[in-house]
Amino acid sequence: MLKNILIAEDHQSINISVQKTLSDLGATNVAHVYYCDDALKMIRKSPFGEPFNLLITDIYFDDDSNKQAIPDGIELIKAAKQILPELKVLAFSAEGRPMVIERLFNQLNIDGYVRKARNDSQELKIALESIFKGRRHFASHLRNAIKQTNSYDFSELDITIISLLSCGMRQKDIPVYLQQNNFKPSGLSSVEKRLTRIKEVLEFSNNEQLVAFCKDMGLI
Repeated sequence: MLKNILIAEDHQSINISVQKTLSDLGATNVAHVYYCDDALKMIRKSPFGEPFNLLITDIYFDDDSNKQAIPDGIELIKAAKQILPELKVLAFSAEGRPMVIERLFNQLNIDGYVRKARNDSQELKIALESIFKGRRHFASHLRNAIKQTNSYDFSELDITIISLLSCGMRQKDIPVYLQQNNFKPSGLSSVEKRLTRIKEVLEFSNNEQLVAFCKDMGLI
């Protein structure tokens, strides 16, 4: 069991719910805040006399009249780990795009992620139990979604072409943009072949499905 736990969550009802979940698991030294700046102040000087072991934080915080130097959970995690490099982090957020979540693991080295959704209380318990035992928590449905995305290695050119399609640009007009911005290859035939290859690998039948997939995955 991790001894000192900090919750950073701006919605009061969710903050209370996380506190209840921790209490059910037997956690005692639990502090909570609603702003990222307050979280960092507490990380610098723990009210328990010992450093925090675990930070549970949302990723996105609503703006209000109380302006913050640290605007969101991502920046909070970065700042917290500079102070406490061994601090374990569980992100609890409504973010559902697998590629965004994967970057939290790969770039910020978080220890677990739980999406706010139906039955999130149960998954939160499972995640906390895993982290308490020294394991990372990566839900199986997220693993499967990321595996599907990674079945094709998207290049910068791929992302640019799909982004242009998502903005409503006609496929036949894309080569002009690519030429103007020094992308190669930029011919219409190359664009068509590239899109066909991606759709074959991901088993999509049209560009609309591909664009929707990339949006859902957080690629565009």
